[in-house]
Amino acid sequence: MRWIAIFTDTPAMLAVRQQQGQAHLDFLACHKTEIQLAGGCRSDAGGDYIGGLWVMEVPNRARAVALIEQDPYFLSGARQYELRTWGKAFEDEMVVL
Repeated sequence: MRWIAIFTDTPAMLAVRQQQGQAHLDFLACHKTEIQLAGGCRSDAGGDYIGGLWVMEVPNRARAVALIEQDPYFLSGARQYELRTWGKAFEDEMVVL
């Protein structure tokens, strides 16, 4: 089942990104079979990050929540999320980003 997590960061998250950036990337790498796509979001090109987005392939909502809430960025307390199921249009077509 696919889930998307849409993250919204508080202003304090900018410092967290500097302090926990490598731990966050290591976490994503460790779980790349489940967190299949991840990245930061900005209001405009070159601006500060204001959130992020993950696309996950996990068996259920509980597993998606567990992944999110174990991430070093989330543990900082400077980030909130919305979690939604997601279905890709044209399911049989491969997409390369």
